[in-house]
Amino acid sequence: MAQAQNVELLDAEALLTPEKESQALVVWRRFRRHKLALAGLIVITTFIFLGIFAGLVAPYHPISYQNPRYRNAPPTAEHLLGTDEIGRDVFSRLLFAARISLTVAFLVTGTSHFVGALLGGISGYFGGWVDNMVQRLVDFLLTIPLLPLLLAFSSILRGITIPFVPAQYSSVVVISVILIMFGWMGACRLVRGMVLSLRALDFSEAARALGMSDARIILRHMIPNSMAPIIVSATLGLGGVIVLESALSFLGFGVQPPIPTWGNMLQAAQAGLLGQPAKVFYPGMAIFLTSLAFNYVGDGLRDALDPRLKL
Repeated sequence: MAQAQNVELLDAEALLTPEKESQALVVWRRFRRHKLALAGLIVITTFIFLGIFAGLVAPYHPISYQNPRYRNAPPTAEHLLGTDEIGRDVFSRLLFAARISLTVAFLVTGTSHFVGALLGGISGYFGGWVDNMVQRLVDFLLTIPLLPLLLAFSSILRGITIPFVPAQYSSVVVISVILIMFGWMGACRLVRGMVLSLRALDFSEAARALGMSDARIILRHMIPNSMAPIIVSATLGLGGVIVLESALSFLGFGVQPPIPTWGNMLQAAQAGLLGQPAKVFYPGMAIFLTSLAFNYVGDGLRDALDPRLKL
């Protein structure tokens, strides 16, 4: 009888004890309270979906389809957003441009933050001359005006052909590499500051006492414990990369036609700006919406990942 009562007491205690929620569920609960961030996530998901399935959604091919009889045509039932200067469907090119622009943004942001996090972790963990060397390099690169430097490198490397990459897509790879080369400094400084505070904590001393190597401590403890600010920084940086790539393409130093991006679509539409200003509005609005959406999502993640906030 006593054993049965003990079992009942244990069952009652288990029912009264709340289950511990996962960290992902807690972050999502905080994130969805940010209505603008939730709306931004919907916008980004829509553009990603349209970019991935552009071949199914777009009514015409963005490059090979050309109808010289309908150059700079206004919107019609056949061409929802009209045609460009050589008769290509603007709506189809806008969808395929989303694929290229978002691919460049995710590739550049992910790679640059990975490189920056790795160098920042090494710099903050070892300190001394290693830290001085990395940070002086960061200081030097940050003092150089970014846009003229990007224009110069884009002009120099624009004619390079990349092995195993179709010639028309070489400019996409070149502009991605250039943006990665000059986009890792912010993540490096961010992670360095986190690691400087983490390396003096007890878990770091315990890892050294257990004989873990420096590389393992950095990769298994330092960088993972710095992921929250890295994720927020990467999300906020995605919008900046889209704007920067669009600016380079608009100036003629980015992704080269006939590959469509929102930037070179703006460049092509400026010739007919007085006659059909809407041709500039479409890619411009796409750039504006995605950049704004990424900024709102970054704000929402910053609030959701802040451990000081209450549930």
